[in-house]
Amino acid sequence: LGPGQSLLFDMCTIGYIRVSTDKQADTGLSLQAQREKLRAMAVVHGTDLADIIVDAGESAKNLDRPGMERILDLVRGGEVDTVIVAKLDRLTRSVRDLADLLELFQRKGVSLVSVAESLDTGSAAGRLVLNIMVSVSQWEREAIGERTRDALQLKRSRREFLGNCPYGFRLSADGRTLEPDPAEQRVRRMITRLREQGRSLRQIAAYLNKERRFTRSGSPWMHCYVARVLKAA
Repeated sequence: LGPGQSLLFDMCTIGYIRVSTDKQADTGLSLQAQREKLRAMAVVHGTDLADIIVDAGESAKNLDRPGMERILDLVRGGEVDTVIVAKLDRLTRSVRDLADLLELFQRKGVSLVSVAESLDTGSAAGRLVLNIMVSVSQWEREAIGERTRDALQLKRSRREFLGNCPYGFRLSADGRTLEPDPAEQRVRRMITRLREQGRSLRQIAAYLNKERRFTRSGSPWMHCYVARVLKAA
């Protein structure tokens, strides 16, 4: 190679494929299947794949992967003009990371082509569709979060059991709702009264242990347990 020449020449098209450890044999998502899809798409685009970068056994929860780091280095270095993937989730499953990748690709003039979604960000229409997809995914995630939060609030208002039975209550016979536990309620009132008298959390814990008022599991009280009861009161 001459001075300043890249192994991938001046500008080129590269592919990226990935499988996570538990998906090595998934139909349509194996490494070989992805390679075939990328080569076919390269033919459609009338270009040759200079390289196919592989991340085998890597999660898409973030971009901290050897193959992805190489992709990012090539993009930042201006050595690539098109990146082809079999499916967008091969790049990442994070909406935020995908948005960051799109911003970097656009800034560097790199097109992202996805076979499964029939997307090519080299065109204005492709960029529009992908941005809409990202926005919809973000909206969907936030909407799910809101629905989950509202459902939990409703359950709390009905005193329905949510997993961790708060101190002072027990699961009722219906297996769904909570009812006061008389013994624990007396301890809760004792904790509240001692706190109102100016006792510290450690002093309250020491008093309860001295009075042999142990926790639900039968262990001695600690100041952090006392704080948790006061917070939930």
